[in-house]
Amino acid sequence: MIKVVAFKAPSLGAFLPAVIKDRKLDTKNGIDLEFTYATPDNYNSEFGAGHYDVGGSAAVLSEALRTQRGADVTYLFNLFDFYGTVVTSDPAIKGLSDLKGHTLAAATGTTNYAMFAWFAKQAGLDLKGVQTQNQTTAGLSTMALTGRTDATQLWEPAYSTLVAKKPDVRTIDLDYAAWNSSFGTAEIPYLGVAAQSSWAQKNPDKVKAMYQTYKDAATWVTQNPKEAAAIIAKTIPGGDVKVVQQLIQENDKRLRMHVTPASDVTAGMMAVFKAGQQTGYLTKQPPNSIIYGGLK
Repeated sequence: MIKVVAFKAPSLGAFLPAVIKDRKLDTKNGIDLEFTYATPDNYNSEFGAGHYDVGGSAAVLSEALRTQRGADVTYLFNLFDFYGTVVTSDPAIKGLSDLKGHTLAAATGTTNYAMFAWFAKQAGLDLKGVQTQNQTTAGLSTMALTGRTDATQLWEPAYSTLVAKKPDVRTIDLDYAAWNSSFGTAEIPYLGVAAQSSWAQKNPDKVKAMYQTYKDAATWVTQNPKEAAAIIAKTIPGGDVKVVQQLIQENDKRLRMHVTPASDVTAGMMAVFKAGQQTGYLTKQPPNSIIYGGLK
């Protein structure tokens, strides 16, 4: 049995595991994945302390920060590329720079928020001037629905679920062109599966089986969007099957599911590390060992 900790739904870390267990894709690949779900803060403390060998909500920046703090972890493979946004019902907020002096609900313990900080900086927004209220990933949708803060920073699948319930909410898109112009690549690997390096070194066959399991899940989801949506929506508080189905069918827009070995997105990971240093999230480049090379 391989114990994997991941973020609670709605989260990308819980997206494919729902399908993996329903379709028994792990046992078909000769392994047994036992998923435990936690809040972002608990996830980071549990995986960071080595209580779990495998992290299923491993964001590139989070793992880099972990190495900076002395943990020896490696990013095995990517699951999703980055997508994040801000929603608001306040007519005074037309762009990111308008958030100054306003309240913003955000899951500040997530790397999505840390990545958002880079895009905010490019837009001329100093987040120190924003009254940020920390929330769980599930709590973000509630804050956006009730309007208890002026704006909310969130991502998929919470974003599409929110828009279906509150279609008049306005979206403030991030400037993704700024990423390409700054780093010379459009790649933004964001979230995947990581492991304690010692465990990965001792269990290369299990790593390969895990990768194949997630790859099989992504392929099945893509080929069977309606059936996959029904499975995934059950795990999302207030989940809507039609919303999840459309999200899957329009993968390139916001879901950005991209299951591939970490070594295949090295350029993008290096760009993410540079972005983290530019915002002060990281103070140095992580060691090369953070990019797992055993899936070549």
